[in-house]
Order: sequence, then structure tokens, then C-alpha cells
Amino acid sequence: EISACLVGSEMCIRDSMKVTGFKFPIDATLYLIGGKWKCTILCHLLEQVQRPGELRRLMPGISQKVLTEQLRELESDGVIERIVYAEVPPRVEYKPTEFGLSLGEIINAMCDWGQVHFERIAAARLRRDSE
Repeated sequence: EISACLVGSEMCIRDSMKVTGFKFPIDATLYLIGGKWKCTILCHLLEQVQRPGELRRLMPGISQKVLTEQLRELESDGVIERIVYAEVPPRVEYKPTEFGLSLGEIINAMCDWGQVHFERIAAARLRRDSE
């Protein structure tokens, strides 16, 4: 358990972890980027600002409902920003916040690791799915 206190009047990390239910700091990270689509959404947004329709085209298999939910969660958590342009029809774009950009290194490392181990992971998935 982490017991180091943050600077000033900030709550101790240990106390904060008790309140949130996170057992380890990685739990906080997985809370933000966990789920089937969040990392994929972030990969696309780290490359460039995207409109919701563009994101959906880039991610075959995601429903509009799930995309909307995931975007709202990422926005609510301060990872991405929703930009609404006062146009007719209204135009909406999403981009990572500064906080979201700080996840870039992690997302890229996960992508690189997946690429290196892709065949092994795919074989394991096929084996598990056939059981």
C-alpha cells in the first residue's frame, strides 16, 4: 500500500485509494483506459482530431451507442475534449486533453507490445475460443 503523502493539503495517496476502491495505482490507469474500445479511441485521437462518424468508420464493430458511451466516459474523466462548432448542422470533434496526451507513451507501448506478440496472442485467442 502506498503511504507517501502528496505536497500541501492534498489527500494522501493511501487515503485516496481507500476512497476510490483502487488497490494499486495501476487500477487508476485501467479505470481510465480499460474496456474494449477506449484504447482504440485514444490511438485514433492521439493521431489527429476526429469527428464521431470518422471514429466509427475507423473502428468496425463498435456500435453508435457504445462509441457515444466511451466518448462520454473519456470526456467525463478529463482524457478527451469535446469541441462543438456553432454551425448548421452542428459539427463535433474530439481531441485529447493535455491529461489525455500524457497517456500517449503508455498507449504506444501497448501497441508496440501487441505488434511484437500478435501471432502468439492471436493463437491463444483462437485456442481459447475453440474450447
